[in-house]
Amino acid sequence: MIIKEVFYKGKTLIPELKLKPEIHEIIGIQTDVLRKQSLLAELKMQDYIYISNANTGEYERHTVKELLKFLATITGSLHKIDFLIEKFGLTDIQHTRIKHIPYSKQIFIKQLRVYFAQQPTIVLEEPYFYLDESDRKIFSRILDELSSTKRLVILASNLEDALISCHKIYRLDEQGLKQLDIADSEDQEEAIEEPQPFKLEKISTRKNEKTILFDPPEIDYVESVEGTILVHVGGENYSCALTLTELEKRLKSYGFFRCHRSYIVNLQKVREIITWTKNSYSLRLNIGKDSVVPLSRAKLQDLRDLLNI
Repeated sequence: MIIKEVFYKGKTLIPELKLKPEIHEIIGIQTDVLRKQSLLAELKMQDYIYISNANTGEYERHTVKELLKFLATITGSLHKIDFLIEKFGLTDIQHTRIKHIPYSKQIFIKQLRVYFAQQPTIVLEEPYFYLDESDRKIFSRILDELSSTKRLVILASNLEDALISCHKIYRLDEQGLKQLDIADSEDQEEAIEEPQPFKLEKISTRKNEKTILFDPPEIDYVESVEGTILVHVGGENYSCALTLTELEKRLKSYGFFRCHRSYIVNLQKVREIITWTKNSYSLRLNIGKDSVVPLSRAKLQDLRDLLNI
């Protein structure tokens, strides 16, 4: 995938990009809405790419079964329709017209078109945004299956969509793509020293050449991005000179938990533990702006023990 430089109001919005997704590897790109829409516009001009988004029109007078049969016929799919209906969890509504089913389920059915896509590369815009939890899990399994023969890229303005399925996640800004560290590896965990009997009252951060001090309870979570430590507070992020290990020791007594080798989370702001697959977990935070951070499978039991669940 090669994207030419995109300008907006005389400034670089997206620099020239070269991204080569591999089979068996789902790539995620997190960016803002304007860059996402500009990137989609560029990708639509490449005929080897199938674009999937929730705004795709659908034959709403068809029943669910009729639509799947139509898609299978025009694409030459060899799968039996009854098999697909069961596979997609649509047995109970297979004879219902699409216009009569709930909106979130309509979106799910529209996005099932990716299963029949002929192009070797599939780009999905916010595939999980409108879906309920059960459909998210089904769609995640579908994408995992497709990744065995297709190259998949997910574009998202929030991290949650990318965390569910992606093996690699990049942030896109005017400087290009920066890979986020989301690998789940016990071997790469940093050594953690025993916490000292010392409570730090302020965490020092920097933004726009200003030093900003935060009380620990104000902090939502901390992440490491390409060696830079970012402290997230109220939807904004601030750089910090401390390492994650140093912050972990200083914040532990305030209810913070090292949920992943690249993330520390304020447990007072965790609303939900999400299980996507047997090896994929996330924590949803209740901080006004819905946010999700990864939970390492190696840390899952530690968290359960800590929360007595």
